[in-house]
Amino acid sequence: MSKTIFGGDHKHLVQVLTEARKASGLTQTELAKLVGKDQTYISIIERGQRRVDVLEFVALAKAMKADPEGLFEQVLKRLSKHISI
Repeated sequence: MSKTIFGGDHKHLVQVLTEARKASGLTQTELAKLVGKDQTYISIIERGQRRVDVLEFVALAKAMKADPEGLFEQVLKRLSKHISI
């Protein structure tokens, strides 16, 4: 397994997106196809090797038929008091 390159609280964002994908019943390949990417795009995100910007977060959430605000709320609940980036 590859080592994550982003530490700190970034892991919480990755965990929320990964859990949402699995809950949606989508594979990495299926989700990637929905956002016009290939499977490695999702894999790299889920391994913590690529940051996700706000627009990507929204696109991924919508592709999973998840509420972006609800997913982001889950991220916020997991963050440390002093966010590490």
